[in-house]
Amino acid sequence: MAVPLVQLTRLVSSASERPGVAAPPARKPSWLKVKAPGGPNYAHLKTLMRELNLHTVCEEARCPNVGECWEHQAATFMILGDVCTRNCTYCAVAHGTPTAFDSLEPLRLAEAVARMGLQHVVITSVDRDDLPNGGAEAFAGCVIEIRRRLPDTSVEVLIPDFKGSETALQIVMDARPDILNHNLETAERLYRLARPGGRYDRALRLLANARRMVPDALTKSGMILGMGEEWDEVLGCMRDLRRSDVNILTLGQYLRPSGSHMPVARYYTPDEFAELKAVGHGLGFSHVEASPLTRSSYHAWEQARAAGSRPEPPTRAGRGGGEGAEAPVLEVSP
Repeated sequence: MAVPLVQLTRLVSSASERPGVAAPPARKPSWLKVKAPGGPNYAHLKTLMRELNLHTVCEEARCPNVGECWEHQAATFMILGDVCTRNCTYCAVAHGTPTAFDSLEPLRLAEAVARMGLQHVVITSVDRDDLPNGGAEAFAGCVIEIRRRLPDTSVEVLIPDFKGSETALQIVMDARPDILNHNLETAERLYRLARPGGRYDRALRLLANARRMVPDALTKSGMILGMGEEWDEVLGCMRDLRRSDVNILTLGQYLRPSGSHMPVARYYTPDEFAELKAVGHGLGFSHVEASPLTRSSYHAWEQARAAGSRPEPPTRAGRGGGEGAEAPVLEVSP
């Protein structure tokens, strides 16, 4: 039975503020503290991305796991530039007028995958509402080019909603990604505040359509918690995702990128994430990744393996090597 969230907000006591109004927690709890990024693999990967003129969501979205993932040669790439046409109030990615469409980007991305000998790739993008199909052709091009060079590499795509275009979604699904991911992000009640360019029902419909178009493909979605949703709303979102036949679910804590972004309403405890993970398995998800630091592409290889993706898992780079060592993972990604 679900228990209420632990309330970690405090009441404002300052005379200059409205009495009785809950304010965000003053400090992050200990379980959200991570080491500052650094190390040889981190530096090498950063150099490679700049050399090939590629972007990573790890940097653009200020992911707290960038140090851990990059040290293990797991990065989440972001195609179609680094400027988004939407302005979600929880997201650190820059918004404004994007650069021109780069038809050669899939070639450069595949070059990075080939040079690193990767076995699993995750690809995401900014929203590109300025393009006719929202950049669907770029996703398809990346999948096709990676498969041409490395046919045994599995490919996961984390796509925008393409404004509900089934034509755009079909372009991506025709390229046959192993996993189709689109994040629900938050409860329906908060969409206008947190995700004004998105639509809750549109996200669910996209995920259901992906399963209909390619029934044997895995689908995946995620939420970031702590923006003001209630416990029952989280459970409702999980049930809605299962009704859309989603296989893999990720749940993580929202962390405010800056003072100008949506504030944190509350922090979920590790025990609460563990409870949600158990609920998710009970609802029928093939795999649930739930913890304070979980992000959509965090440990994506383990998620894919647990849900039944095709290749055998690689040994992470940086944890041994030598003759017989398997290739590292690169997560190219929101």
